[in-house]
Amino acid sequence: MPQLFHPSANAVARGTLIGAAAIAGLLGWAGYQVDRSSYSTGQGMAREQPVPFSHAHHVGDDGIDCQYCHTTVESSGFANIPPIKTCMDCHAQIWKSSPTLEPVRAAFRDNGSIQWVRVNDLPDFVYFNHSIHLSKGVGCETCHGRVDRMPLVRQETSLRMEWCLDCHRNPERYVRPRELVTQMGYQPGRAQETIGRRLVQAYHIQDARTLTSCSTCHR
Repeated sequence: MPQLFHPSANAVARGTLIGAAAIAGLLGWAGYQVDRSSYSTGQGMAREQPVPFSHAHHVGDDGIDCQYCHTTVESSGFANIPPIKTCMDCHAQIWKSSPTLEPVRAAFRDNGSIQWVRVNDLPDFVYFNHSIHLSKGVGCETCHGRVDRMPLVRQETSLRMEWCLDCHRNPERYVRPRELVTQMGYQPGRAQETIGRRLVQAYHIQDARTLTSCSTCHR
């Protein structure tokens, strides 16, 4: 019976299989890198807003506390967007003719609101409660970064599940005294984990097994 395939066919077949495996591996690696990149997670990206509100100016320069605007963070699952009246408490007196602030004045006159662009946006299947984190000593900057240095607020962290789990497995590395949760640039007086271990007990923070249970964040 005559030979159907040239002797080199075996080498071609092996090369094809190796090449296909290499391409599949390369595509998998590329997909993994894209999934973890800022393009996918939004980490490090600032959002343009309808009014160029500067946290660097209001928090960093003027020293306005987070809770002056975000009044519900201690009592609610979400951090509220301040009503226009909060803005006008100051800007009815200062910069009251600034063209930049006309959208604020217009919204106040019309009893409307400003459509701010959300910066830190978790998926709908993730349950996150601001009040419980603050009551357990998690500082604003732990998640939001140094907003007192941000002219436009950016997403400081990846917000990936592994980032959340890192804190839930090791809360002593992050918690601080409750009265300092809104302080920017917090520096512990002693070693963080020494303070953290004491606060984990004082604030009755659950053990890592409970904190990393699926039902803690996915309800």
